[in-house]
Amino acid sequence: MRRWVAAAAAVLLTAACGAEPGTPENPAPAPDPRATATAPPEPESFTLVATGDVLVHQGRRLTDGAQRPDGSYDFSGVFAPVSGIIGDADLAICHLETPVAPEGGPYRGYPSFAVQPEIVDALAGAGYDLCSTASNHSLDDGFEGLTRTLDALDAAGIAHAGTYRSQAEGQEPVLVDVGGVTVGHVAATFSLNGVPLPPGREWSVDVAAVPDVEGVLAAAGRARAAGADVVVASLHCCQEYRNDPTETQVAAVRALLASPDVDLVLGHHAHVVQPFERIDGKWVAYGLGNHVAEHATEGYPTEDSVAARFTFTRGDDGRFAVAHAEAVPLRIEIGTGVQVVPADPVSWSRIFEVLDRRGAVAAGLDVVRD
Repeated sequence: MRRWVAAAAAVLLTAACGAEPGTPENPAPAPDPRATATAPPEPESFTLVATGDVLVHQGRRLTDGAQRPDGSYDFSGVFAPVSGIIGDADLAICHLETPVAPEGGPYRGYPSFAVQPEIVDALAGAGYDLCSTASNHSLDDGFEGLTRTLDALDAAGIAHAGTYRSQAEGQEPVLVDVGGVTVGHVAATFSLNGVPLPPGREWSVDVAAVPDVEGVLAAAGRARAAGADVVVASLHCCQEYRNDPTETQVAAVRALLASPDVDLVLGHHAHVVQPFERIDGKWVAYGLGNHVAEHATEGYPTEDSVAARFTFTRGDDGRFAVAHAEAVPLRIEIGTGVQVVPADPVSWSRIFEVLDRRGAVAAGLDVVRD
C-alpha cells in the first residue's frame, strides 16, 4: 500500500510542475506485480477428530476430583493428556450426552442427568469446535435444560446439532467454517428414554425411528444445499454395552452413507468401542465408546475409548472425501480423579480387535498410538 501511495504522489507532483504524466520524459511507474490481488488458493485438505460420550456421573471420582473449595468445578485436567489430539485437529467434534444444570446445581446423575455446566468450559478449553447433543438424555431436565445447554455451548463458542430452542433453529443447517471448507453437521437419537417430546415443541430433538433415517437425510440435504462441502452425521443408537453394531444400526448407517449428502457417520450410545467400517468408499465409526464417564456396570469395558481422526482431501471432481482414516485408542483412567489418557498395551490390543471386526484395517484404517 505504501508503494501505491508513493507512486501516486510522484504523478501528482509531476503534473503540478506542468509535465504530462506518462510521456517519454516522464514515464508512468510500472505496476508492482506483487500488488496484484489474487484469490487465495482453495483448501485441499483438513483433519477432523471425533470422540465418544461425555457423561458426568455424580458422587464419584470425576466430580470429587474436579470440585474446588468454593463449590465450583474445574474439569480441564480431565482432557489434558489428550489435548494435543483434540487441539491439533482442524475440526474437533464431541458428543455431549446430557443437559447441564444451572450453575451451582442441583446436580443429578443416572438415570436422569443435570450436570455441572463447567464441563462445557472444559470442552471448549480442550479445543472442541462442535458437539452433537441429540441423545436419549436430551430431555432429562426438560425443555428448559435443553435450552440451558445450548446457551452454555453458545457462550463457550461451541457449535451444536441435534437439539433446538426453536422450530426455525431446527430447520437452519449447522455449518462451520474449517479453514475455508464448509462442514455441515446433523445429529439424531433413536430414543428419549420414554420422555415425550414437549407438546408444541416436537421439533426440539431430532429423533430417528431407526433404521428409518429420512429426517436425518433431509437435514443433510439442507446442509448440502446451503453450501456444505462435507456433511457429518452423528447417530445416537442402538444397544448399550455391545461391541458389535446391531442389524438395525448397520441398516441405518448404510442408508445414511448411500446418500450423496452424507460423507461420514459417527456413532454413540453403546458406552463401549464398536468397529469402524468403510462402506462404498465412505467411513463409519459405529461407536466411539465413552470419552468421559464412570459407569458402575461390571464386566463391560466402559473405560475403553477411541478418538477417530479423518483427513478429508479434495478430489479432482472438487468434492472432499476421506483420504486417510485413523483411530487412536484411549482409556478413561480412574484414580483420585478421572483423566482421558492414551490406551495402555492391554486396552490398546482389546480396542484394536474390536475396531477391526468389520475389516477396517484392510480397508485402510490405521490404528495408531498418538
